[in-house]
Amino acid sequence: MSKSKRLVLILGDQLDLQSAALRDFHRDTDEVIMIESANEAQYVWSHKAKIALFLSAMRHFAQDLIELKYPLTYIKESTKPIVDVLRDELQRRNIKHLICVEPGEYRLKIAIEKLAQDCQIVEMREDNHFYCSHEEFRQWVANKKELRLEYFYRLMRKNHQILIDAQGNPEGGQWNFDQDNRKPYSKKGPGIIDEPMGFPLDAITQEVINYVEKTYSDHPGSLENFHWPVNRKQALKALDYFIEYRLRNFGIYQDAMWTQTPFGWHSLLSSALNLKLLNPREVVQAVLAAWKKYSLDLATVEGFIRQILGWREFVRGMYYLDMPQMAQDNYYSHTNSLPAWYWSGQTQMACMKDTIGQTLKYGYAHHIQRLMVTGNFALLAEVLPAAVSDWYLAIYVDAIEWVELPNTVGMALFANGGRFTSKPYIASGAYIKRMSNYCKDCQYKPDIRFGEEACPVTTLYWNFLIKHRDQFESSPRTRLMTANLKRISDEDQKEITRHAKHLLANLDAL
Repeated sequence: MSKSKRLVLILGDQLDLQSAALRDFHRDTDEVIMIESANEAQYVWSHKAKIALFLSAMRHFAQDLIELKYPLTYIKESTKPIVDVLRDELQRRNIKHLICVEPGEYRLKIAIEKLAQDCQIVEMREDNHFYCSHEEFRQWVANKKELRLEYFYRLMRKNHQILIDAQGNPEGGQWNFDQDNRKPYSKKGPGIIDEPMGFPLDAITQEVINYVEKTYSDHPGSLENFHWPVNRKQALKALDYFIEYRLRNFGIYQDAMWTQTPFGWHSLLSSALNLKLLNPREVVQAVLAAWKKYSLDLATVEGFIRQILGWREFVRGMYYLDMPQMAQDNYYSHTNSLPAWYWSGQTQMACMKDTIGQTLKYGYAHHIQRLMVTGNFALLAEVLPAAVSDWYLAIYVDAIEWVELPNTVGMALFANGGRFTSKPYIASGAYIKRMSNYCKDCQYKPDIRFGEEACPVTTLYWNFLIKHRDQFESSPRTRLMTANLKRISDEDQKEITRHAKHLLANLDAL
């Protein structure tokens, strides 16, 4: 019988020595358990780079625990679900107390809660990684008619005294500088961009990559360009490098897209943040320090902090508030299958080919590529929201359901009917042309609305407006879109509808 009185579960996205699970750990009686489960890589068809990142980061964290003299049971390459392994271990070793932090995926949270009902020994603690607790978020939500990021973000700024001047007002006299952060690259291209910091493969990561290539050979994506930080030391180096060399141009070009420019000026810190290798507080403080040290543009600093302190915290609150309903939401009753080329990148649409191509290559695309290219098309193509959410969860290295699902269902697809967004985020090919060079060599033309040369994004955009005209007419935020629709003749609208019907029936052929 084990001497351990308490077993502490550390999940693959909870790699933090300051975790609430380790808060009162006693090395003489307690023990950490970490479990590699094939089920976590297979319940959605996960990108090889995502599997490799999680496994490598877990094994590096286990190494850190051992060096710090934490008693550890590390179960490698199990074919069983995490909860089944836990149940076996608890029963075999007669453990009297299991401690864990709330999982970042609802299905696992429910499974562990069911285990608690069966065993009566599980203590689930709230994740202390975030600025905003569940209770604080519920208090903010109470009695509100509209749930909008902007008001939550202002509260967070005030509560944590971030970008607030001595008089209690927002720095620069306004809360939001979003309008200053939407510029495309020049027509000549983005110019020289300092590449994000990459990391050589050490023995642990190389072992993991060999294992993933062998075990998950049929999974999508490549491991040839694996460069992600896999431990805290690397994550801190990546943060320092971004602050020093890339932050200065992040804001102005954060929405810009360009072929063969997968990273732009983005931080690429989301995977380290979501694995808990970095704490959001230290990221925000580093940005604030750089703002003063280098006299950075306030719009850039505010735009970055809004993503961390605002949106990241907001979608987490919404996820735990609205699950499990969020996963079933389908406001428009869309039922189309996800086009097969979402998994291969083999499409004639240049914007989709480039965005999905880089996604398969790196397991990464920045937020506008996700929202206004792959997400926009999926909404216009009337794809089943659950299929789109599964794709995002599978294909991006930083995708954990608490952050992925609200972004997909609430932001990209409007599948929850505007629960926390004021309008569907849809756009025609004209937007993609304005923000990128994707359209330059594409066989489709973004300014043609129907016919063989018409951009499918453009055709489906106008078709969507025609189909949902009443909804768009009813809101001042979207009425301008239908005003533009009125400039299109009835005959052309019929042609748009006809061509869109053909496209929607043949999505795999685009």
